[in-house]
Amino acid sequence: MPIRQRQFFHIHLVSDATGETLNTVARAATAYYSGYQPIEHIYALVRTPKQLTRVFAEIERQPGIVLFTITDDSLRKQLEDRCTELGVPCISILDPVIASLAAYLNAESRPKVGGQYELNADYFRRIDALNYTMIHDDGQHPQDLDTADVILVGISRCSKTPTSIYLANRGVKTANVPLVPNVPPPRQLEYATKPLIVGLLASAEHIAQIRKHRLLTLNQTRDNQYADRRAITAELIEMRRLCARHSWPVIDVTRRSIEETAAAITNLLAERNGQSAETK
Repeated sequence: MPIRQRQFFHIHLVSDATGETLNTVARAATAYYSGYQPIEHIYALVRTPKQLTRVFAEIERQPGIVLFTITDDSLRKQLEDRCTELGVPCISILDPVIASLAAYLNAESRPKVGGQYELNADYFRRIDALNYTMIHDDGQHPQDLDTADVILVGISRCSKTPTSIYLANRGVKTANVPLVPNVPPPRQLEYATKPLIVGLLASAEHIAQIRKHRLLTLNQTRDNQYADRRAITAELIEMRRLCARHSWPVIDVTRRSIEETAAAITNLLAERNGQSAETK
C-alpha cells in the first residue's frame, strides 16, 4: 500500500490579545484531521484597522480558514466582511461559549481585550510558582521541599523538568528531584508531608534512546553506563522500590505528552486535596 502524503492547508489565527487561547483551540481542532497539515499564520495584538489590513493581505495571498478572537465590533465586522468577499470561512471561536453563558447567567457580556491576562491574584500565583519551580529544579535547594505543592521524582530523562514547568505555568509550585545511582535521595524528600510526591518513569528502551541522543549532543560517544539498558532497568527497579516504600503514586510517561502527564498529576493533586479537606 502506498503511503498517503499529508495534504496542506492554510489557517489564519487572528487575535486582539496574545492569541494563546486561539492557538490552543486551533491545534486541538486540527489534530482531528491527521491526514492534513495546517500551515499556521498567527496575528497577535491586532487592535487597529491598519493592523487588520496586513492580515487581509496575507489571507488574500494564501487563502484559508480564518479563526479569530476579537472583541471590537467594528474590527470584527471588517474581518467578517472581507472574508465573505474572499470566500473563506471566518469563525469567532468564543461566540458559542459566550452566548451559552449569557443565556445561563441571564446577563449581557462585557468583553475586555486581554481580560484573561489581567495582573490579578491568579497571575501572581503563577509567577510565584514559576519562580519556585526554577529554583527547585533538578534537586536544588532541598531544605524547603516541604513548601512545594508537588514534588516529581525519577531517574534521568523522565521529563521531570518540562512537566514541572508546565505545572508551574498553572500555578502549581513544583520541585523535581533526580534519583541518581548509588546516591541517596535528600533526607528532606522522605520527610516531606505537605506536597504530593509523584514518581515519573518510562520504559528502559525509551530512556536509553533519549540518553544516547543526549550523549551524542555532548560528543560523548564512548560506552557509558548512563545509556546502558540493563543499568537503566536497575535504576527503574530501585526507583519503584522507593516509591512503593513511601506509597508515592507512579506515572509511566513513555507514551504520554507533557500535557497528559501534567493532567494526571493535577487529578491526583485534586483528589488528595479533596480527601484532606474531608478529614478536617
